[in-house]
Amino acid sequence: MAYQSIIGRNEEIKQLEKLLKSPKSEFVAIYGRRRVGKSYLVEEVYKDKIVFRAVGAYIKDKEERTYKQIQLDHFYESLLDCGVSEDTPCPSNWREAFRLLRKYLEGLRTKRCVVFLDELPWLAGSQSSEMITELGYFWNSWADRQRNIVLVVCGSATSWMLDNVIRDYGGLHGRLTVTIRLLPFTLRECELYFKKHGFRLSRYEIAVAYMAFGGIPYYLDRIDNEKNLSENIDDFFFRDKKIDQEFKDVYTGLYSTSERYVDVVKALGTKFYGMTRQELAEAVGIELGGTFSKILDNLHESGITREYPRYGKERVETVYQLKDFFSFFYLHFIYGRGTEAGNWRSIQRTPTFYAWAGNTFEMLCIEHLPQMKDKLRIATINRNYCWRGMAPNGTAAQIDLVLEWKGERTDYLCEMKFGEHEFTISKQYEKELENKIEAFLHSKQHTKTHSIQLVMITTNGVTENEHAKDVNQQILLDDLF
Repeated sequence: MAYQSIIGRNEEIKQLEKLLKSPKSEFVAIYGRRRVGKSYLVEEVYKDKIVFRAVGAYIKDKEERTYKQIQLDHFYESLLDCGVSEDTPCPSNWREAFRLLRKYLEGLRTKRCVVFLDELPWLAGSQSSEMITELGYFWNSWADRQRNIVLVVCGSATSWMLDNVIRDYGGLHGRLTVTIRLLPFTLRECELYFKKHGFRLSRYEIAVAYMAFGGIPYYLDRIDNEKNLSENIDDFFFRDKKIDQEFKDVYTGLYSTSERYVDVVKALGTKFYGMTRQELAEAVGIELGGTFSKILDNLHESGITREYPRYGKERVETVYQLKDFFSFFYLHFIYGRGTEAGNWRSIQRTPTFYAWAGNTFEMLCIEHLPQMKDKLRIATINRNYCWRGMAPNGTAAQIDLVLEWKGERTDYLCEMKFGEHEFTISKQYEKELENKIEAFLHSKQHTKTHSIQLVMITTNGVTENEHAKDVNQQILLDDLF
């Protein structure tokens, strides 16, 4: 079925539709970064199939008993909205709440019933064992046996969803039918979004928008098609006094101890190419150990960071890098600057802009590896990594992205350059490229039976001149859409 209101999400839609056609009850968990469109996806695909929907509310600084009762009150109000008699007493605990839900569902005569528990981590609260126990009992003792229930639980608090639902070893262990990690839009999906909403942005402008906002639907919804992109970036980042709160909101509720997570993100925001585990721990002032590992794992699962191998030294280094475009833009241009942040119009086309854009374009490319793979006609990328080393002449060299394809015994050395026009390779840069190729050729990472191809990834291509002879293949911005 086609959904005119949904951009992309084709695989997720197929999964959700398949659950509706199943001859048995199904249990699906959806998680992902805040503002990425989890609730919207469920509501648009299931629509009138949703017979009950409860939404957890974020509540700050409430004692557990009060917090729990507020959530139960909201759950009860959702039941009343579905037609449950107002004479029914409000539940005082989660066992009573799920008993009321079961009684309500037993009275329905529909073929397929979708029960949607949105923002489940907030609904359950920090002391969530009771709620999860009763949810597990509701599913195992009744809903699973009805064969017509689709239970959807959704949450932005990634660490909570992983610990209490997806990797739970209690009543929910092994009960999930499907787990969906919802990711931001791709460049192509952003282009479809802009066209649908009356924008006529060039692909260059779409790329700049992506590098500022990321592929986050909620942020794209804030862009006004009566204004140009510069005005929209100014309005969103530089003029909106709530931008500091928005940054905090990305992490508040995402994790149980958001302060530590924000500290890690801020530290990574100062180093575009990322930091090793040891470097990051020292920068944040946190001890290496299980807690730190959990923070790093949860940031990765949330799509906020990525980790990648960096070769070139005696030991392979695992590097952690901030990849949330919104957070990187905020930390680079807004955080701590107050009225000195200026405006986007005055920043564009300055060295500050090109330094940011050059770095961020590299991340944009890495986030679109499938498109790069297709352009290069690579069947399988066996490894992708960063490499640093020395050429035989003692000159240092760095290759920000190496793609290895063992099937055809080829290593692709990728150079990424951002600009408004064709990129011209100078005599000096030609020597740098030759030095990188020579250094990698003599490195331990280069398999001697592999060939090497130099790939230039640019916005508008490479100017044909006498210094471009080392370039084997090109990927243009258009190829990433």
